[in-house]
Amino acid sequence: MTITTHPEARPASPGLLPPPRFGGTGVLRQISVLSGRSLRVLREPAMVLPGVLEPILMLTVFSQVFKSVSQTSAFPAGVSYIDYLLPAFLVTGSISAGLKSGVALTTEMNNGIVARFKAMPIHTGSVLIGRSIADTVLNVVNMLVMLVAATVVFGFGPDGGVLGSLGAALVAVVLGWSLGWLFMALSAWVRRPEALQPIGGMVNMVLLFASNAFVPAEGLPGWLKGFAEVNPMSYAITAARDLALGDPRLSTVLATLGACVVLVAVTAPLAIRSFRRAT
Repeated sequence: MTITTHPEARPASPGLLPPPRFGGTGVLRQISVLSGRSLRVLREPAMVLPGVLEPILMLTVFSQVFKSVSQTSAFPAGVSYIDYLLPAFLVTGSISAGLKSGVALTTEMNNGIVARFKAMPIHTGSVLIGRSIADTVLNVVNMLVMLVAATVVFGFGPDGGVLGSLGAALVAVVLGWSLGWLFMALSAWVRRPEALQPIGGMVNMVLLFASNAFVPAEGLPGWLKGFAEVNPMSYAITAARDLALGDPRLSTVLATLGACVVLVAVTAPLAIRSFRRAT
């Protein structure tokens, strides 16, 4: 009888072993780290000061140029022009903050940082959510600085008081957060900051000057008044202004906040999908 012996099992060669798998940290941890990375800009005054000073300088100019508007019959009685104007600047400042989110994302897509993220076990959505949270925090800082500066320098003191002013800032911050997702979706599609910035700037300028930001819609020419009454920026400005002036309309505030939530619900998945394909 022939006895067949099997060779002894030999350990696999190190080169044949599968590489160790690393699943990365949890999504919440990834978002926290990526948000902190974007917020390091606060350590660089040269990067922060322009964004803080620009709206204050614009507020200084426009509050003097259009101050005579407060003497017209269409202007609300008993309201100073700075109390009327500042809520509009909170809203327009947040729109600019949303645009900066998209521009920053396209910049990182072109300088190789996103390519490094792609080589890591990082969820695609974490990159965009981290960017959104960081830019929202920066926007909150800008809003608070603007409110303090307007109060100290220009005598801003609406009938809504501190709570009304903070409510106006909250509406502006939510608007900036929602538009940040819109511009990030556009940035993942355009992929070039020099293309996105002019588009966003042009849209912002048209919506700003064809709204009730500087003068009541009743004081605008007929053709411009019609556009201002359907301009979405006018609705956001009205919601923030009514809160600051102590005469909030719940329907306007809820409609503005609801529109922001719907915008995020639509654009956030599109942004993540486009960003995944772009990278």
